[in-house]
Formats: sequence, structure tokens, C-alpha cells
Amino acid sequence: MTKLALLVFVLSLAVTGLRAQELPIGLEFPLDGVQRYRDEIPKPESILGHRVGDRHTLPHQIAAYFRAIDQVSDRVQLVQYARSYQGQPLIYAIVTSPANHRRLERIRQQNLRLSESPDRVNVDRLVDQAAIVYQGYGVHGDESSGPEAAVLLLYHLAAGEGPAVDQVLDHVVLLLDPMLNPDGQQRFVTWVNQNRGALPVADPQNREHRQPWPGGRFNHYWFDANRDWFTVLHPEGQGRLEILNHWRPQIVGDFHEMGSDAHYFFQPGVPSQVNPNIPARNQQLTADIAQFHARALDRLGTLYYTGESFDDFFPGKGSSYPDVNGAVGILFEQASSRGLRRQTANGELTYVHTVRNQLATSLSLLKAAVQMRPSLLKYQRDFYAERPVLAAQYPVKAHVIGLHPDRTRAQLLVEVLQKHRIDVHELKGELEIDGQTFREGNAYVVPLDQPQFRLIKTLMERTLEYQDSTFYDVSTWTLPLAYGLRHAELLDDPAPHLGSLLDPIELDGGRLVGGQAKHAYVMAWGRYFAPRALHKLQAAQIRTRATTRPMTVEVDGRTRTFPRGSIMIATAQQPLPPNDLHALIQQIVQEDHVIVWALDTGLTSEGPDLGSHVSLRVLDPPRLALITGDGTTATEAGSIWHLLDQRFGMPVTLLDAAQVRRSDLSPYNTLILAGGSYSSLHAETIDNWVRSGGRLIASGNSVDWLVQHELAALESRPFDEVPLLQDLPYEQLRDARAAQRIGGAILAARLDVTHPIAYGAPATLPLFRRHTSFYEPSTAPGTNVARYLEQPLLSGYMAAEQLERASDSAAVVAQRHGQGRIVVFLDNPNFRSFWYGPNGLLMNAVFFSTLF
Repeated sequence: MTKLALLVFVLSLAVTGLRAQELPIGLEFPLDGVQRYRDEIPKPESILGHRVGDRHTLPHQIAAYFRAIDQVSDRVQLVQYARSYQGQPLIYAIVTSPANHRRLERIRQQNLRLSESPDRVNVDRLVDQAAIVYQGYGVHGDESSGPEAAVLLLYHLAAGEGPAVDQVLDHVVLLLDPMLNPDGQQRFVTWVNQNRGALPVADPQNREHRQPWPGGRFNHYWFDANRDWFTVLHPEGQGRLEILNHWRPQIVGDFHEMGSDAHYFFQPGVPSQVNPNIPARNQQLTADIAQFHARALDRLGTLYYTGESFDDFFPGKGSSYPDVNGAVGILFEQASSRGLRRQTANGELTYVHTVRNQLATSLSLLKAAVQMRPSLLKYQRDFYAERPVLAAQYPVKAHVIGLHPDRTRAQLLVEVLQKHRIDVHELKGELEIDGQTFREGNAYVVPLDQPQFRLIKTLMERTLEYQDSTFYDVSTWTLPLAYGLRHAELLDDPAPHLGSLLDPIELDGGRLVGGQAKHAYVMAWGRYFAPRALHKLQAAQIRTRATTRPMTVEVDGRTRTFPRGSIMIATAQQPLPPNDLHALIQQIVQEDHVIVWALDTGLTSEGPDLGSHVSLRVLDPPRLALITGDGTTATEAGSIWHLLDQRFGMPVTLLDAAQVRRSDLSPYNTLILAGGSYSSLHAETIDNWVRSGGRLIASGNSVDWLVQHELAALESRPFDEVPLLQDLPYEQLRDARAAQRIGGAILAARLDVTHPIAYGAPATLPLFRRHTSFYEPSTAPGTNVARYLEQPLLSGYMAAEQLERASDSAAVVAQRHGQGRIVVFLDNPNFRSFWYGPNGLLMNAVFFSTLF
């Protein structure tokens, strides 16, 4: 090298170092291998109106910046994949080199071969294949440093020039998802920006740092969107899953914030809290990738930790769902400043510092993807190539799902499985398993030996043995139990029983038997959407009655017995003429998949005649209010709100707990307490309203509030942990206490199916338990709708002491209170909106509370 060339090289390095400071953030950010940023790419502040980190950025501003870059950069392609409940766009940017963009579909198809035909992949040629990386930010809306970092990352990769940028663009296809929860982010950012003056205040008690209920963490329906990765109930989760299925990345980065007094966390997490369906090689790769993050944060002088606090067990989170799908999911947790400045135990933390750390690990993750690319690609290939051996070793060969008694719930489960690329077949022939009979045309089969073996096993299995007794989230989630389905595990070769492969499922099964009725229609109660159908009838001012005794009558030339809870709609004395009523009946059959029989007589051969006012009771349409606000658990209230509003199409008033005392409750005949301490709810007001004829439905730990204020006559089963702890060393106390918690377990309850709250339900039902309040069964006759079995545990972890307390304890209790009714569910009957099985009990409480 000549002296002149050497001088030019040295000067170029100096320029590189100087230009590295020009990343548009208000802190020094050292970057190697970046020579300059292209002037034609707009800096964030030119679109946002402020420099990143100087103010919290609203979702529409982030979307505008991504659109602007998409219009001017040949490295970026913007995709809108969904809209939130509030109509905000959910977007991601495909970021890679222009050459890769020109062959993008070929790259994607090549990548799919790793999971679809791994045996045909030439491992030696993986060195030439691009890696797919998905980086998602802001799944919790008030963890906004991630979305800000995503803006800077997009600018860096779109505008940056130099070998460090080129390596990423040439060897990686980045799927950059800047805001996974725009509705929650909108709530949070609006609050902090509106409650901050010209001078930021670091005092944690300042309004800027203390967002009101429900906060910005959750989506529109107050659902934790980072628990929706396998349940895919919400538009954010559904769209996100379509991205992962379409691309199947090797790495998924999941960027979060945590408590302000912490530092920075990245995985691996607690070694003993890894789901056993995640390969050991996954954890080793996670540890190898961690070295890149450590070096990046060391360079900034940022303190960090690994191996503590966070787990890799529950597969419904963004860092663990990829692990059972052949990718490596990485959780990042930045201590939150919430506002622009915050005083913490570690000194003052600024918003711009949190953004810088998130950007640093975003870049280190991409650097790891470049340098570890062959290993990551081979890992994904091996993950799927090992499937035949693993399936052969696993004793369960298929899951069989019955379509009776509720075809709809079974089909809803199949719908979810199919979204995860899981094949489901019709049952061929007849199967007898563990005393249950499954017949062709009335059952589905999910074989284990298919590419998604590990995911099927994870979602469907029951677990009772665990390496650890503490859990960051729930310990079990068995989907057939969640949906309350008749199901069984097939231990034999399923091939003889595999009928045709199901096309994408469409809900069906609605039937109108007997044509247009001369006398009355009777709707079966038990199909999942029967409450929605009943609401439609009542909304049309149709008078409906429920039978409280079985009745047998001739229908369409055959004798049929209708069980308790069947809904009778007389054709006479209705506001609609017969033809219009018939059209409405046809509508609910088609839309709500219910079975309706047309009766030409009101005379029964057994049981009450249709004109009985004693055994066929008029149903008063529910007028609903849900108690919300301070003291209410937002996710519990949100699950009920979502159920009523989205699934059953029923309007519900959201009443703030603190305002109930001053509110007019006369418009409502049904109030719902979904869960919480209800510290601001005036008990006397509720008591008087119920005694005057109101119907109160309470679930989860709200029962403690009812008992405390003597609205529910229940006796607690006490628990004294002192004898368990008194002889333990200090260092073991924390884990010993944690072992007594019930983070999430599935318990079986037996039901009194003659009780109106249990109409249409099976004799036993799996319930999801997530707290340690147990109560004795009610001593009043006829009030115990459901009690846990003596040996109730179906799946999940529970300490022996808690199992003993659960045995034969109250699960659902229905009591009279003055002229009113109180129905208590000891567990959330709609846990995280995917626990479908007990939904029917809740809707019975909504419609049938006047029947007892």
C-alpha cells in the first residue's frame, strides 16, 4: 500500500467514526463499519416532527415514517398485515438488499424447504442462503422504547452505507414490525405527552409516570397481546401469525420493558424453566447469540443480566412460541423510564437511554444472524428433520376430537390448529378409546407425525411433572380441555382411521328440522353460539321461554325429548308475522349454527306442555353492565367484555367502579364483577341493588370482595404457610412461597346439570384455576352448581397443600340475596378468552339467573 493510499484509508476511518455519531439520536452511539448516511433518506425527525427519544412517538407517526421510507428506498418494502380493533394499521417492513428484493420470493421458497422438506436440503449449501429475522416491538403498548428503536433501525438500514450495513442487507431478510399493539401504545403515548410540561420531571409520582387504569399495556379489549401467540384470538395476533407462517424466520426478537429499577435483560432465562419440547440446541444457540448482546451493551457501559427472572416455558409468548416452531426466540427487557426522565434506584434513567439500548441489541441480533447464519439455518432444518424419529418415540400417535355435544367448539379448535399449519382429518370408521366411542362423520383426528409435531404435542398434551415449581406464567394450557371437548389420545397407528384432510374449517351444523312451524320453535341449548342466537331473538322483541323440565314431543314425524334449558319460541303473540319469524329462525340457524325444531303442536307426551307457565319460564332480556376501573383486573374485565361484545354481539355498559355509588343502576338488571380487589366499589350500593332484584355475576378473586362485604355466604378454606417455611434457610423462602402459588392449573369440576346455571353443560367440566382462594361448598340447598372433584387436577402444577384445599371445594355457587341473585364463579369462566368450555355457564348466568 502506498503512503497516499494509506493516508486515504486512515482518513476514511476517521470520517467513518465521525459519521457514526450522526445517527439521529440524542446520545453518542458508536457504530463500526458505517461510512455515511444517505441524504435522500429522510431522518425520522423530518417526518415525526421531533428527534427520536425527545418525545414519545404516536403510532400514526411511526406508520407515516415507515411509509415515507418505503417510497424512497429500494431496500424497504412495506406490508400492512392487519388492522387493530381501533382501525390502526399493523405493518412490517421487509428490509434487505435491492438484489435480494428482486429475488425475494425465491429466497422465501428456499427458506420454506427447511421446514417442509428438510431431508432434501443440502446442508453444505446453507452458507449461501439468506437468514430470515423477525424483530417485533411494543406488544405491550406502554413499553414504547422498542417502537422508537425500530424507527432508528429502519433509518440505519435504509440510509446507512458501509460494510456493517451491507453484510446485514446481503445476508438477512429482516421483517421489521415496529408496533405490535398500536391501540395500547396510543393510550400510553397520549397520556405521557399530555401530562408532561416543557421541563420533564423525573419524580416517579408525577402524573406522566402514573398512567390511569387500564394503562397502555393491553390492546383495545385489555388483552395482553403477548399471550396471544398460539390462541390467535385478536387481529394483532392473527396477522402476526400469518407473517411467521409466510416467512418462517430463524430468529424472532421480542423487545419489551420491565420495572424501572432493573437494568437490561436478554435471554437465556432461568435454565430450569424451559419447556421440555424446546430442543437443548435452541438454548445453546440462545446463549451464543447472547454474546453479541453482551459486547454491544458493554460498549455502551449498560448493565445487564441473563439466566434469571424470565422463563421459556409458556408457548404463548413472543419469545417462546418461535422455540416450538423451529426458530430461536429471544426476549429483551429494558428497564422502563415510562416518561422522558425517571428517578430509579440506579439513578436517573432517561427515555433516550432506553431507546439506545434497544437499538443496540436490535443491531447485535442482526450481527448474530449474519455471523451464525449457517448454524441457525441448519438448526431449523434439523428441528423438522428430527420429527419422524420423535413422533415414533412418542406414545401418543393422534388426538381424537369429538364433535358431539358441541360441534361449534370443536370446529373453533380446529380453526386454531389449522392457523398453525396443523393438519386435521375426518375420522374414518369407528374408534373406542378409554370407554368413549367416536364415529365417522362426528369426530376429527389430529395425527402427531406431521411437520408441526412439537407444536401439536405442546398445545394438546396434559402435564403433571415439572422440573421447577415456579412459573413466570401458567404451567398448563391443554387445548382440548380449554375448549371443553370430548377427546382422547390414540396410542395406535392412526393411518387406518385417517379420513379426508380437512379444508380450512368453516363453522356449520345449524339445522332447522320440520320447516315452518305452526305452533312453536324449540332451539337446543348447548351449541356455543346459542346465546348469540337468543340475544338476536330478544333484540327483535321476540318473547322466549326456557324449559326447566325435560319435555317429549313429536317433531317432523319423530318423537324427541328436549332437555332443560331448551328455548321455546311460540309463533303466536309475537311482534313479527309468522313468515318474518320463520326468516329470523332461518337466520340464526345459518349464522349461529344452532339446531331448531319446528313444532306443530303444543301437546307433549311427557313433561310439561308448551303452554306451561310453571315449567316454561319467560326470559327477561339481560341489560348488562360490567364493573371496570381502579381495583378491577383489566385483563379479566377485558376477557368478559370481548366475549360479550365480539363473540355474542351483546352490548354491555362499562361502569367505572368509583362512580357506581353515584350512578343510576336502574337501567341494568345484570352486573358483572370479572375479578379484582374492587377497592373503590361501594358495597352498600351493590348490596341494595341486588336485594331489590338485581342479578350479580362475579368471577375469579372478586369472590373475596363478596365474602368480605357479606354478599356471598361462603366459608373460606384457610391456609397457613408458616409451618411449611419455619425450618427453611432464608435463601429457600422465596422459592418455597412461590411453590404454593397457583400460576395456572386445570381442575375438573362436577356439575349439577339440573341447575339453570348448568343447563346444556356436561356432567364434568375442566376449569382454569389461577389463584389460591378456596371456599367450602355452600350449605344452602340447591346452590352448589359445581364442585371440584376429590382428585381434581387434570393438568398443571399445584402444590400438594393446595390440592388438598381444592378437593371437593366450591367451584360455582348460585345464591339468592333478597329479591336478587348472585352467581359466583371461583375461576374466570373465560380465561384469556380461549377457555371456551365454561363460557356456556357464564352465559347461563346472564340469561337464566331468574330461573332459580
